[in-house]
Amino acid sequence: MSPETPAALDVRNLSVDFHTDGGVVHAVKNANITVREGGILGLVGESGSGKSVTSLAVLRLLGSTRAEITSGEILFRGENLLDKTDKEMRAIRGPHIGLVSQNALSALDPSFTVGAQLMEVIRLHQRVDKATARAKALEALDLVALPDAKRRMRSYPHELSGGQRQRVVIAIALSCRPELLLADEPTTALDATVQKQILDLLVDINAELGTSILLVTHDFGVVAHVCSDDTVMRRGDVLESGAVDQVLNRPQHPYTQGLMRAVPRLHLDPGTRSVPRADRRLFEFHGDTTLTATKEQPHVA
Repeated sequence: MSPETPAALDVRNLSVDFHTDGGVVHAVKNANITVREGGILGLVGESGSGKSVTSLAVLRLLGSTRAEITSGEILFRGENLLDKTDKEMRAIRGPHIGLVSQNALSALDPSFTVGAQLMEVIRLHQRVDKATARAKALEALDLVALPDAKRRMRSYPHELSGGQRQRVVIAIALSCRPELLLADEPTTALDATVQKQILDLLVDINAELGTSILLVTHDFGVVAHVCSDDTVMRRGDVLESGAVDQVLNRPQHPYTQGLMRAVPRLHLDPGTRSVPRADRRLFEFHGDTTLTATKEQPHVA
């Protein structure tokens, strides 16, 4: 995507601290992240890198009295979300920024049908009557290609498969046609076939609606399949950002280079396929620039 493309979301020098009994944890440190308008940014990192904290900070949903945004700006449509009141943020969540959480089963209320939960969101933000909300809910389920949408409106979450529940969560996030979608590890709990279906759905939504997407993931395969841009985080720091082709094929930071070396190369000849072993760390990263490789792993045929 062209560097001149306007930013749908521009996070500048964001820092987030957690105050714990053991001291202050700097979860995000002066992070700069840009989601281009109409683009899909992959925010990649290992567990504890700060990627989910960053996405939740955008919506001001850190949900802890111990969490504190200590510095920075979160610019959406030219306005700093950190300056908004709670009431103003409630008007932004849903209609303008949607959230797809990692665990659909915990995101959905088991006491209410799929249709009731969709209609509640639509009526809350769009102030329409029940008949109109029902029609919009069906439209949202059709948009995410949920089979037999009319019948599924009457279903409870436990009656759906994992992939179907994830489609419902995406439908709820898209029901008000937000300009920006935050997807936090939306395929982690799904099998490989369903993962691809959900990722393809996100690509289709991006293409058809022009929805900008911030996709939080730990999987470079997902980034290569879905994203136009990529940002790599570790221990709260943004280490590298750029177009997907640049970051994946010509990484500049030693940590990113180490991650790419750890990706299995299954397209190579059987005798040279390198599969990282799960029982040994491939490398240790110290500071900002030093990467120390461990003993080379054996090739697996």
